Amino acid sequence: METAAIGWIAAIIIGGIAGWLAEMFMKSNMGIIMNVVLGIVGALVANALLSMFGVVLGGWLGYLIAGFIGACILIAIARMFRRPAV
Repeated sequence: METAAIGWIAAIIIGGIAGWLAEMFMKSNMGIIMNVVLGIVGALVANALLSMFGVVLGGWLGYLIAGFIGACILIAIARMFRRPAV
């Protein structure tokens, strides 16, 4: 997904919301900066995955949904590689 379609400021705000929602859903504690990063990168990852199946999400709502899905995927991947606490 191109962030230029919604603008960088909107991408940061929507990415932050998507990251925060994913953080709540996955019961994680990442912090506000990581929420924004997870939301934006997650939207890019999810859109790449969804486009392989012919699904295209557009606009701010599509960016929010894709950001949420992608952020959840990224949190799950991070948990797979994190060492268990001893």
